[in-house]
Amino acid sequence: MLSVKLKLVFSLPLQHHYQNKLKLAIIGQSLFGQEVYSNLRKQGHKVVGVFTVPDKDGKADPLAVAAEKEGTPVFKFPRWRVKGKPIPEVVDAYKAVGAELNVMPFCSQFIPMNVIDHPKHGSIIYHPSILPLHRGASAINWTLIHGDKKAGFTVFWADDGLDTGPILLQRECDVEPNDTVDTLYNRFLFPGGIKAMVNLAQPAEAIHNWIRGHDKVPGAWTVIDGQSVTLYGSSMLGGSVPEGQPLDIEGASQAARVAKNGLVLYGTDGKALLVKNLQFEDGKMIPASKYFSSGESASVELTDDEKTMAEEIRNIWKTILSNVPAIEDTTDFFKSGAASMDVVRLVEEVKQKCAGVQLQNEDVYMATTFQDFIQMFVRKLRGEDQEEELVVDYATKDVNNMTVKMPYQCFINSKFEDSENGKTYDSISPTDGSVICKVSYASVGDVDRAVAAAKEAYENGPWGRMNPRDRGSLLYRLADLMEEHQEELATIESIDSGAVYTLALKTHVGMSIQTFRYFAGWCDKIQGKTIPINQARPNRNLTFTKKEPLGVCAIVIPWNYPLMMLAWKSAACLAAGNTLVLKPAQVTPLTALKFAELSVKAGVPKGVINILPGSGGVVGQRLSEHPDIRKLGFTGSTPIGKQIMKSCAVSNLKKVSLELGGKSPLLIFSDCDMDKAVRMGMSSVFFNKGENCIAAGRLFVEESIHDEFIHRVVEEIKKMKIGDPLDRSTDHGPQNHKAHLDKLLEYCEIGVKEGATLVYGGKRVDRPGFFMEPTVFTDVEDHMFIAKEESFGPVMVVSKFKNGDVDGVLQRANDTEYGLASGVFTRDINKAMYVSERLEAGTVFVNTYNKTDVASPFGGFKQSGFGKDLGEKTIGIYYIY
Repeated sequence: MLSVKLKLVFSLPLQHHYQNKLKLAIIGQSLFGQEVYSNLRKQGHKVVGVFTVPDKDGKADPLAVAAEKEGTPVFKFPRWRVKGKPIPEVVDAYKAVGAELNVMPFCSQFIPMNVIDHPKHGSIIYHPSILPLHRGASAINWTLIHGDKKAGFTVFWADDGLDTGPILLQRECDVEPNDTVDTLYNRFLFPGGIKAMVNLAQPAEAIHNWIRGHDKVPGAWTVIDGQSVTLYGSSMLGGSVPEGQPLDIEGASQAARVAKNGLVLYGTDGKALLVKNLQFEDGKMIPASKYFSSGESASVELTDDEKTMAEEIRNIWKTILSNVPAIEDTTDFFKSGAASMDVVRLVEEVKQKCAGVQLQNEDVYMATTFQDFIQMFVRKLRGEDQEEELVVDYATKDVNNMTVKMPYQCFINSKFEDSENGKTYDSISPTDGSVICKVSYASVGDVDRAVAAAKEAYENGPWGRMNPRDRGSLLYRLADLMEEHQEELATIESIDSGAVYTLALKTHVGMSIQTFRYFAGWCDKIQGKTIPINQARPNRNLTFTKKEPLGVCAIVIPWNYPLMMLAWKSAACLAAGNTLVLKPAQVTPLTALKFAELSVKAGVPKGVINILPGSGGVVGQRLSEHPDIRKLGFTGSTPIGKQIMKSCAVSNLKKVSLELGGKSPLLIFSDCDMDKAVRMGMSSVFFNKGENCIAAGRLFVEESIHDEFIHRVVEEIKKMKIGDPLDRSTDHGPQNHKAHLDKLLEYCEIGVKEGATLVYGGKRVDRPGFFMEPTVFTDVEDHMFIAKEESFGPVMVVSKFKNGDVDGVLQRANDTEYGLASGVFTRDINKAMYVSERLEAGTVFVNTYNKTDVASPFGGFKQSGFGKDLGEKTIGIYYIY
């Protein structure tokens, strides 16, 4: 954000007028002033003087620190005017530097007009508001406090009022529901106002706006147990309110709750918000969730090596707090005069000295004394901070002789949390149409936060530095946990997707476990090559290649095999060392979110896996456009695949693998094993209710056996039990969701209208839920809609072919834009080989169907996509080589 601001401030207003480098005076203060100074210097402008505020408590302003370090003249005037009149010696000192333009970033002093007008190009100012809406140093605060939907900035010529001059440029941005000063201006424009007490006797959104409008500086405070406490990190609660210990707060409409994920406050409208951190009068900040347990943890005994590190850190404190004679254990960082810039410096210096320690700015606020800071540092060094309990608000359901516990929130940076905008949607059970639970509906902002977390985990977290064998051990552990929870996973899969429980247990979950174990074994076998080159003599030059991960990858999966599709793509992605952001199908998010919970229990580091339920139009589109994502894997329809491919190309040319639509042909010859052909032919269509990407979309049956085949299929269909997918005797469960059922019924109506013979089914089953009868069409001609289009449901589409016409039926089978899978049934091995070589499909089944394996590559061509899932070669699409 900063680089965009600076480019606008210092390039756009001037580029048409001043092509040459300028002599500039910087008049301002704060971290933003420092960034302005540094940016201008990088552009080659000469800063002839910096005019800022005097030192405070022995500490120079960040702008002064940067300028003094580079030898730029620095002037620290407490004031420019007395009783409205310029101070002559101050004005003379300013004029002596010979500036051609004044740049005034976050200038809080009143500057005389003979200073503003003195340079030949005048003075320009950056203002943190869309003028004339809010003015003054706290303009950005009032943008949030008033609940404005738009924020922005203004660049203008300075005048006597400083913020009333002619406007040069304005830019605006949307204000998201949970934005703070930090998120809007990236910590560079903090106002220096007075802490404001929050009025708790108002609606929750107004309380939230007040808190976020003062976050991080100056802070909104309230009274708890007789002392002033400042509230930080507010967000609206859109779902269920977590349970917690009651806490009375002065002026609140009802008691607050100290919950596992923060302090819950209620507005007068009964709605709730969540506060993340609390800061007390002595400057000590704690997680709000620890209010009743703060200070209970025992101190750790330091080893000799840790004591050595502690002394090195003490020296860092001494360098920063130069005004303090000695750094004692009780020395408080902030009471000794440290400011926000010093926090950044402390964190970065400690991280530089002690590589691998994941220290955040917020950690300094949580441990303000030297002793507390060292204790916090050592815990992080030992990895004890990673043992933080995962907070999960479950939706529970007593079903299938167990209580299933289902996470329903977004999973970002190894935490479950509501979507940024608080939106939710209903996850519907296809068995009876009831609501299973409300699920968070992720926003574009959630995508951006998840990608940022994945990028941080890849670039700076332990995942990127982890030994590949250790990474494999984590994936093995994750597979073991999935196996421990396989009955619960299969139950969730069944109630959320409609999959028959026995199939969910064996295939949906069973193959997912196998997939993670298979790719876990590949982690330490991803190797490069040593290649002889022509210039090897006489210098003996050597060339070798390395296979390196891509970085952040996105994965978008369909609703027919929710967990298995997650495993097919994410296991290879993680094995290669990437981090990921995954979007499950909107209608089947629950096993993906349960998987996220298990990943934390397995010890997968923070931010490596992120899962965002929501719509493809919002989440999927943003993932395909996001510049920090290097690869996207997608399984779904061909039209959506084309849109994703286009967005990926236009955005940053990210790698893409696509598994798209299918219309797989199955050729059944008269010399087949009829029993097997009937059994496997039915499986090719009705497996997983026909919601199967490789389902046989069209059966070609040789004329001499056609009628017998159809008769036997219909007789077997009549024996199928349609019903509750959790019933172990059920053969055929409900379709995944109502819209899909309606589409299937329309598909059948079209088939009848075009003249195909509806032999069986074609109707909705008369019971609650989204059940459809297994359906058989015959006399299907090549030009018909149902001969060309995929149903993705339990619809068998059968066409005859003339006895012995092998080449003719091959031509008809290949007359499709898809090329995902196919099959042939014959006892003649020569015919089987001849046909399989000529079928245009990524997979050809011979005398079987639906037999995939984790070691065998899977994928298609033509408009069925490109790239592979499963098998050794899949690793290749997730690394740079």
